[in-house]
Amino acid sequence: MVKIKGYEIIPKKITNTFDRRAQQSYNKINQELKRIGVFEDDIKIELEVNAFRKIEASVTWYMEGYRMYYSYNLAGNYAENMYMVYKVLATFIDALIDEEITFERFISEFSEDENIDDIRREARKTLGLHENETDMRVIDREYKELAKAHHPDMPNGNTEMFKKINRAHKILRRQLQ
Repeated sequence: MVKIKGYEIIPKKITNTFDRRAQQSYNKINQELKRIGVFEDDIKIELEVNAFRKIEASVTWYMEGYRMYYSYNLAGNYAENMYMVYKVLATFIDALIDEEITFERFISEFSEDENIDDIRREARKTLGLHENETDMRVIDREYKELAKAHHPDMPNGNTEMFKKINRAHKILRRQLQ
């Protein structure tokens, strides 16, 4: 069981027919978003042709003037990552329809800037991480080290750098949890 954005999601281990399974998740994502009035023309999913590879899966969609985005990259392969994207969206869409969450919360969980990839790349650079780092233990360790060194209460503390480090950590935390 994996906890994502406050919900417990059961991952699926996929060991064969990766491309077909990724396509199934692709179709299910489109069906889920259609339930809340988002149609295929407003959805962008890059379908990986080698779904057995460890590649991030993501979906971008537009609704009510917002650019919405979700990605997952912690599973063993692209097909499993696509499945997790589908399950997270299905969980949130069910909660929205059942009025367990508000539309505002739904928007706040998934809305992103157009240049989010550049923002995340810069956040990793700020924390001194490899550009593809997704291990939260590594990210947290680097964050704590830098935050301690730049804390305003330390002799060589730097308030602006401390704030930049905190922002970078929040950006990556939001992506990976």
